[in-house]
Formats: sequence, C-alpha cells, structure tokens
Amino acid sequence: MTSRDTGRWVIPKGWPMNGKRSYEVAAREALEEAGARGAVEHEPLGSYTYPKMLKDGLKVTCKVQVYVLEVTDVVKNFKEKGERVIEWVSCDEAVKRVNEPELRDLFLLFKRRMGERPQASLPRQIPAE
Repeated sequence: MTSRDTGRWVIPKGWPMNGKRSYEVAAREALEEAGARGAVEHEPLGSYTYPKMLKDGLKVTCKVQVYVLEVTDVVKNFKEKGERVIEWVSCDEAVKRVNEPELRDLFLLFKRRMGERPQASLPRQIPAE
C-alpha cells in the first residue's frame, strides 16, 4: 500500500498504544489501513528504521517492528479506505517497490521462511471507492 502523505510503498504500521501489545496494534493497523483481517504472529519477524517528518517539521528516525499477519479476510469498508493505493503483490514485487533497505530484507526473509506460493490473481488492487 502507499503512504497517505508521500505516496511511497509501505506496510501498515502505527504508534504504540497504551494497554495494547505490539502485535495487537499491528493487527489493528492492518485492518484500519488496508482492510486486512487475520491471525497475527506474537513475535516480530524483525524491524526496520525510516526517517519521518513530523507536522512541526522535526525529522525523527522511527523503528518499526514487523509482525506477520496471515490474512483470512479483506473487508470492504475500513477506516482509511480511499486514502491509499492498496495492492496484493509477491515478495519480489514488494522488494522492488519499497525504499527502505531493511524492509526489503524483511520481505526476503519472509519469502525464505514461508516459501513463495503461486498466486493466481496478483497484483490485486483494492478499489478506492
């Protein structure tokens, strides 16, 4: 999916939330940002860093813990529908699209760990209606 502000290719992510475990936040963000629902692993696949420009102009380095979500359902209506381009692509295609080298490495790690399964309908774009 693309980010709302810069349009670069990203994965769902969010800030820590009081009372929620990191993997619970990851599952919630996947639903809110991409409409993806499923079973989330409790241990992170890994992490990556990226520079983020805050609204006040301050640039900070963010560290993102990445959790694997086995998607079992894609809901039609979700919080950020229409605010991003969302496509389901292979790990190899994701590696080509993202800018962060550490995130590329995580896609390759995931591919090795899970194996690349053939997908008949890739890429599949979610309508922005």
